[in-house]
Amino acid sequence: MNVRVWRHHREDHGGLIRKAFERRGAHVIEELVGSTSEPTALEDVDVLVILGSSESVYDPSVAWLGREVTVMREAMANGTRVFGICFGAQMLCVASGGRVERATTGELGWVSVDPLVSGMSSGPWFQYHFDHCLVPSEAVVVASNAAAVQAFAIGRHLGVQFHPEVDAEQLADWFAHDTDAHRSGADVEGFIRFASASADELVTRADQLVGHFLGELI
Repeated sequence: MNVRVWRHHREDHGGLIRKAFERRGAHVIEELVGSTSEPTALEDVDVLVILGSSESVYDPSVAWLGREVTVMREAMANGTRVFGICFGAQMLCVASGGRVERATTGELGWVSVDPLVSGMSSGPWFQYHFDHCLVPSEAVVVASNAAAVQAFAIGRHLGVQFHPEVDAEQLADWFAHDTDAHRSGADVEGFIRFASASADELVTRADQLVGHFLGELI
């Protein structure tokens, strides 16, 4: 199984989701895409994992977004499955006929969700978003909470609004570059401490989610 991971920031990495695929024997390549690098061809790629971004999918000034959506759609048409995370889930939503809007209430921190199918964990999962998905009619919502649709399936593809890839290392990398979160008064150190204390649980949740994606949607 060949897996490509699109990262939109240098401080992003595939983290626990990458490791879950690798435990299943996958060959994983991470690729930095976005404002400075266009994605390469996805020939022979079985799964495309799309990570988050600080941009919004409905922002017309994001010049590189159209190219990524085009490549993603072409890959989907050729049989590549998409696992979208946060911004990646919003790309999947829009590419499939849904919409993304500014959320009434954003989420930042460890948040529980309400699973609507077996195989989904309530978390808590790490959340960092201020937009939300209005999924297309063919989407199957598999988790939600009062703030947003938290996970949805479209055919063999899966989008999750939360960040199952994060561990303490990823959070430390993010917040080392994120002055806005510090200025907002967010409990950044508390987020990282929780990740450290829950390390084994986070590994298990990420592994179960990848298992659900591969087993239930294949």
